[in-house]
Amino acid sequence: MGEIAYTVRRSDRARRVRVSVSHDAEVEVVLPRRAAQREAAAAIRELRPWIERRLEDALRTRAALWRPPGTAPYLGALLRVCPEPGRSRVHRRGGELLVPAGEHREALERWYRRAARTEIEPRVEAATARLGTAHSSLSIRGQRTRWGSCSHSGALSFNWKLLLAPEPVLDYVVWHEVCHLEVMDHSRRFWRLLERQVPDCDEHARWLRRYGSALAL
Repeated sequence: MGEIAYTVRRSDRARRVRVSVSHDAEVEVVLPRRAAQREAAAAIRELRPWIERRLEDALRTRAALWRPPGTAPYLGALLRVCPEPGRSRVHRRGGELLVPAGEHREALERWYRRAARTEIEPRVEAATARLGTAHSSLSIRGQRTRWGSCSHSGALSFNWKLLLAPEPVLDYVVWHEVCHLEVMDHSRRFWRLLERQVPDCDEHARWLRRYGSALAL
């Protein structure tokens, strides 16, 4: 690997030099406001082996999740994105997503949030009925690092980006949170309960750890 390309961002809150590698294989150096510019290059040299490993991981992840331009992932399938002038809301028509012409990222995310409730709610109902338990509420969110949660009051929350993953991964996360309605911790009892419902749960958990941070529209 030749020279590592990177960008520099200064931050009033930074107390030390930080280097990050995004899932898009972009390297960023964050410098404290008063730090010398040369400290960015020094950090890149010092951390080069780690940066190269992260870049290789990011490139492999991007290749695994690659999709043709003009498409959007949906539970393992690809939907063709079709811009239409005058449209304000996203609508699915078979294998197509009719979207507003021009910038439609926000409208598309709103559609995914609505679709997430449509997909997840019946799965939760079926899972709670099978376990003989109940939840108090269900919400769809866009957390950065959490795919789902279950509160002590029985409130369930799920990340809409799960619709960008294969369907079995969504099913696994639903069962994971529903099992927490019975066992709130991650004790051996919890994992036994989950494994009875999703025998290959470890495989889906590994998929999320490997690719989850790269799921994006």
